[in-house]
Amino acid sequence: MLPPDPRTALAAAAAAQGVSLMRLSRVIGRNDAYVQQYVARGSPRVLPERERRLIADYLGIEDEVLGGPPGLRAVARFDVAASAGPGGVAEIDVPEHPRLVDPAMLAMLGVAGDAASMIRVAGASMAPTLLDGDDILVDSARRDVSAGGGVFVLRLDGVVMVKRVAPAPGGLHVSSDNPDAPDPGIVARARVRVIGRVVWVGRAL
Repeated sequence: MLPPDPRTALAAAAAAQGVSLMRLSRVIGRNDAYVQQYVARGSPRVLPERERRLIADYLGIEDEVLGGPPGLRAVARFDVAASAGPGGVAEIDVPEHPRLVDPAMLAMLGVAGDAASMIRVAGASMAPTLLDGDDILVDSARRDVSAGGGVFVLRLDGVVMVKRVAPAPGGLHVSSDNPDAPDPGIVARARVRVIGRVVWVGRAL
C-alpha cells in the first residue's frame, strides 16, 4: 500500500491534533488561506523546504511525510526553561511540539531517539558553557553521575535546573559554571532527581 501523498498526510496530521490549516499558514508566515489552498488545490504544487520543515516541526511529524528527504527524527521538546539561574520551574512533564533532528547526529552522540529531548535554558549561571535561550539536547538514559561529573538537567527540591554535577562525600556537588552565580553546593542524593545528561547545545548567532 502506497503512503498518502504529502497534502493528504498534512491534512490528516493537522486534523488528528486539532490544528487548523489557518493556524499552520500563520506558523509559516503566510496568508490564512495558504495551507488550505495547498491541501485542496495543490497550489503551490510543492511546499518550499523552509515552510515544509516548519510545519513538520510544529506538528511533530517526520519531514519525509510532507515530501521531504527521509531520515529526520522527531524528538520531544519541552517548551519550558531549565533554570540556569537562581530560580527555576517546577514542572517539565508536558512536551510541546517535537523538534526534528538528524538521526546521524543522535548516533554520533550515542543517544537513542526515545531517550532524547530538547529543553530551553533560562538564566546565566551556567555561562559561558550554556547561555540564556540555548537549546540543549538531553539524554535521559544517562542519569548516573560518574566520577568525572558532567552537566545535567535535574530536579532539586522540586525545581528543574541545569547544573554541573559531580559525586561528593555525603551526596552530590551541584555547581554553576558562572563564578558570579550562587552554587547549591553539596546536597543529599535524596533531594535530587537526575533527569538526564546534557550532550549537545545549540544557539542562534
